[in-house]
Amino acid sequence: MKKNTTWMKFRHRVVTVIARAILRPYMKLTYNVDAELFKEQGDRQYLILMNHQTGFDQFFVGVSFRGPVYYIATEDIFSLGWLSSLLRWAVAPIPIKKQTMDIQAVKNCLKVAKEGGTIALAPEGNRTYSGKTEYIKPGIISLIKKLKLPIAIYRIEGGYGVMPRWSDVVRKGKMRAYVSRVIEPEEAKAMSNDELYEVICNELYVNEAVADAKFHHKNLAEYLERAIYICPECGFSTFESHGDIVTCKNCGLKVRYTPTKELEGIGCEFPYKFVDGWYSYQCDTINSMDIDDLKDKVDYTETAGLWEVIVYKNKYKISDNLKVTLKGDQITAGEYVFPFEETDAVTILGKNKLNIYHGGKVYQLKGDERFNALKYVNVFNRYKNIREGNSDVKFLGL
Repeated sequence: MKKNTTWMKFRHRVVTVIARAILRPYMKLTYNVDAELFKEQGDRQYLILMNHQTGFDQFFVGVSFRGPVYYIATEDIFSLGWLSSLLRWAVAPIPIKKQTMDIQAVKNCLKVAKEGGTIALAPEGNRTYSGKTEYIKPGIISLIKKLKLPIAIYRIEGGYGVMPRWSDVVRKGKMRAYVSRVIEPEEAKAMSNDELYEVICNELYVNEAVADAKFHHKNLAEYLERAIYICPECGFSTFESHGDIVTCKNCGLKVRYTPTKELEGIGCEFPYKFVDGWYSYQCDTINSMDIDDLKDKVDYTETAGLWEVIVYKNKYKISDNLKVTLKGDQITAGEYVFPFEETDAVTILGKNKLNIYHGGKVYQLKGDERFNALKYVNVFNRYKNIREGNSDVKFLGL
């Protein structure tokens, strides 16, 4: 008979105390973040909902709350062999399969809640590319009402200025991370699902597409091409960045990214003041296309490595150098063909890794540092929306 073990362990508390002592000065020095202690926490457990701006957001939460926090995390960190085993032992994150209805993840959350644990997640499921909080799926409301925990809204501000998702460098600037509101279980229960969803979306919404501060680094624009693939001058394209300038490789358009996060055309009037405007134009362009447009206009070829992900275990390398092609209705990687009609999901992990869920398996593409995974996700979701009769749906995967 299988032993019924607890999720929460005493060692998690010990690891948390040690990690917090190390992380607080490191985060202040590196990110210049004011991660405010949630003084009203007491001995209560919470469901922490946070917006997602940097790769370090979970650690900001960790120093703001006392005791261990159990984070809901995507399957990628559980497929790293011995490192995943170490993470499970030390902090026991709750695994969830990205872009799927993961019943087991819900069961694990209920188990942790029953044991008295605090749970944290980013309802967006993605870090923002644009500086604005990304789409939040309404399904979060079902989890909230099942857990019946007080909700701590955790806002992260300035993170996009300090380290945008598309960048590899931390800029000199200032951040703030704090609990902005607590929603008690009775308050949440009294709301309809739609009302609670609206409250959650409003409370987590942060708009960094404003010139509200300065963030300095010599490589401000570097790797912006991970987020941008449509040029307002010449259409579908590829870009290359150096220093604070990104250049369209087709028509030569040059744009400077400034310390205020504003964009400036070099030798031209650029129509978008912030990355968010360019990003929105890009999404609007994709959403204006029909199936024939996608097939006629989308044609990218590049080189990337391909892995098969053995979920919650490891990754098996198929090749680290394959010709990869994106068409309007499929992705090919060497001899592997992933027709969109037969593909369940296409998602981004981290800055520019791409997961393809096909035939009951998970494959991962990793390109070079300039690889743009976003275009694959956007094109796939537009195709899927049209095929499912949802051509008016604007959601493109993030």
